[in-house]
Amino acid sequence: MLTGALLILAPLFLGFALALDNRHVMTVIHYGVEVLIYFILALLGLGLGQMEGLGAQLGGMAVQVLILVVVLLVANMIGLWLFHRWQPMTIERADGDVSPGYRRLFLAGLKPLLAVMAGLLAGYYLLPDMPMAEQAATWALMLLLFLIGIQLRNAGLSLRKLLMNRQGLGIAVSLTLSSLVAGVALIPWLALPWHDVLAMASGFGWYSLSGIVIGDALGPAWGGVAFLNDVLREIIALAIIPLLIATRPAMAIGYGGATAMDFTLPVIRSSGGLACVPVAIASGFLLSFLSPVLMAVFLSLG
Repeated sequence: MLTGALLILAPLFLGFALALDNRHVMTVIHYGVEVLIYFILALLGLGLGQMEGLGAQLGGMAVQVLILVVVLLVANMIGLWLFHRWQPMTIERADGDVSPGYRRLFLAGLKPLLAVMAGLLAGYYLLPDMPMAEQAATWALMLLLFLIGIQLRNAGLSLRKLLMNRQGLGIAVSLTLSSLVAGVALIPWLALPWHDVLAMASGFGWYSLSGIVIGDALGPAWGGVAFLNDVLREIIALAIIPLLIATRPAMAIGYGGATAMDFTLPVIRSSGGLACVPVAIASGFLLSFLSPVLMAVFLSLG
């Protein structure tokens, strides 16, 4: 498993080492990332659909997802609140900030669920057993991480400046530590080895990564649990950001995890103003690097 973990990490850092300045190539990479994400999610659903005894396991999966979501939500909110108390951040919302359209964002948040559902139904009702699907998902994930590494390197962001953003760094560390504390508390409830539970808690909202990585290591049922936990984090973040960002910006920005630099960024921008954008990008960027590293390290201990 250690070799597999290193294979997952290598493409991310290899992509980050490449500096590209061709706008056309970067556009192709952007669309390639989108296609790969939905392809990987469909394969995740396919694995679930072809899993033996799926119907009997759905109830248990729902309970496990609920426990994960609730415990992580409580732990993350406490950790981010403590950071807010220690390093309070004040924001001024600009009058010209416009709502990004929450209905559109909510529908966009449902797309990954639809991709998984399509794969699940195809695997359960239509397609024969496809043993190569898991290997295809792993290779697709490695290509995805390589392209994401390129995107991160060429997003005009300096790693040194991101690490010097005290608020962003503090939010990322607070979310990471509180998630690991939640993972420790979840060990007796999930009936998994401690390192596997900590890997489950390290998705930070990156559902396309956690679903496949956990599924590859622990089976499609746990991959489905990891995916649903992280996609629900993203959806919940869309709801709480406008409610908390004026008074508790660290909590609002931090709970979305890795999504703060992409999917939830428009909501953070419109609700909190321009001052929140560098903080959100810094925290999301750092969590996007920490998530695969922590999952690979914890899973390699098995």
